[in-house]
Amino acid sequence: MDNYVRIFDTTLRDGEQSPGASMTSAEKLEVARALARLGVDIIEAGFPAASPDDLEAVRRIAIEVGNPFGAESTPGPTRRPIICGLARANKSDIDKAWEAVKPAARPRIHTFLATSPIHMKFKLKMDPEQVIDRVAEMVAYARSLCEDVEFSPEDAGRSDPEFLYVVLEQAIKAGATTLNIPDTVGYTTPEEYGALIAGIAQHVPGIANVVISTHCHDDLGLATANTLAGVRSGARQVEVTINGIGERAGNTSLEEVVMALHTRRPVFSLTTGIDTPQITRVSKLVSNYTSMVVPPNKAIVGANAFAHEAGIHQDGMLKHHQTYEIMRPETVGAQHTRLVLGKHSGRHALKMRLQELGFALSDADLDKAFERFKALADKKKIITDADLEALISDEIYQPHEYFTLDGMQVACGTMGLPTATVRLNGPGGKPHVFAAIGTGPVDASFKAIDAVVQAPNTLLEYSVHAVTEGIDAIGEVTVRIQSHDVAPTMNAQNETERVRTFGGYGADTDIIVASAKAYLSALNKLLVTTGQYGPAEAAAEVAGARPPHNGHT
Repeated sequence: MDNYVRIFDTTLRDGEQSPGASMTSAEKLEVARALARLGVDIIEAGFPAASPDDLEAVRRIAIEVGNPFGAESTPGPTRRPIICGLARANKSDIDKAWEAVKPAARPRIHTFLATSPIHMKFKLKMDPEQVIDRVAEMVAYARSLCEDVEFSPEDAGRSDPEFLYVVLEQAIKAGATTLNIPDTVGYTTPEEYGALIAGIAQHVPGIANVVISTHCHDDLGLATANTLAGVRSGARQVEVTINGIGERAGNTSLEEVVMALHTRRPVFSLTTGIDTPQITRVSKLVSNYTSMVVPPNKAIVGANAFAHEAGIHQDGMLKHHQTYEIMRPETVGAQHTRLVLGKHSGRHALKMRLQELGFALSDADLDKAFERFKALADKKKIITDADLEALISDEIYQPHEYFTLDGMQVACGTMGLPTATVRLNGPGGKPHVFAAIGTGPVDASFKAIDAVVQAPNTLLEYSVHAVTEGIDAIGEVTVRIQSHDVAPTMNAQNETERVRTFGGYGADTDIIVASAKAYLSALNKLLVTTGQYGPAEAAAEVAGARPPHNGHT
């Protein structure tokens, strides 16, 4: 079909040549199965002449993935992909490639020989006439074994076009069914590569009877652009890899080419057989097996591909997704659009996310939460849902606070006594500063707070844990304290003691600060509930009758 682009995936051959990306035979088989389910047309399973293990891996793929009667137990497409093996232009390589792929229902031999002046002179040490003769001989030999033969003039991007036309004509006469035009070193620009494909389509005799293919490397970051230029000039097969892995800077990325054709269909008027919702899953599989992490900003499959942090973008996305997304994440199998909350986020995004988490805040509470959110965002790059829940619980759902933490400083370690200095604001904003020594930084902080608040209690429970991921996680602290509340009777000498328990909660990126907040939260509940600190006491302190603490132990 003239409007159908064949997807030739070389993740298992060219992609595996990335330094450190080698896979075991079992891993290659699993990736091949995933590629078949994805709907690729041709799987280049490996380079059988490279080693006996590589030959056996390609053979297993041919049997279990490329054969409708194979042993693959997982569901696959009804049309099995072509299984291809790469071979240099010599009989030994071609024999090994054929031995590996012949069990497949649809086998292919892919042979290649360089055609650029620099490769012929320094690598092959062959003159142009020798190259032409070798191509004709080896393509014919491959065709005598296999009906489907692909030929690649290596480094075609730097080859003389007129010489290239002659080589390709001989390959067609010898029986090649696909002519692949590699930009082996990623040298060409889209205009140059598109013109090269167009020239081949116009000047090579017999070209109408074969498929023209592209194979572009990303040394200048132009692999996808060059591939699309080749497609627009008549190529109907594209050689690609998952995540763009490959030699040096990598190959053309499958996901980028497929989604460009899918998203800009009115421009290209072309289709592929790829089941696009499987793209993200296969990307993760290849990343895991090759230990090559996908960059967050990678197109289509990167973690940030469907993430928005800027307030302007988030506001637009909340109003209509097409304002800042040209494709839906579900189209490529990503879970959903992520509105990443950070220092660039706006009030609208925060409000919507809080509503999704079940927090319906008034405008006043939202203002308070937004102020705290911005302060936290200056400390953390990304604010998670757990961060928000901790922030709201800490800021909004707290009792009336007679005393608030205005600042603190702690010194601790093995070389000195743990010391904490706290500055609390009492009713009316009256400052209280006190320093204390303890067995540790938390104990010292609590003792300093006790000296200011003067609410006798016993600490029953102290619990701390990180509620978010990462080294910059928010620390969550909960405490329980027991009060000693004296309830007078008719006879003052027979006073009885009542015991009450109060819980407190605090959250902060600094765990000692979170501890102080939690302890103050419990003390404020104690003061309100027991009446130890009521309106009269508050008024007295504001008036100066209750002297604030500004000393040291």
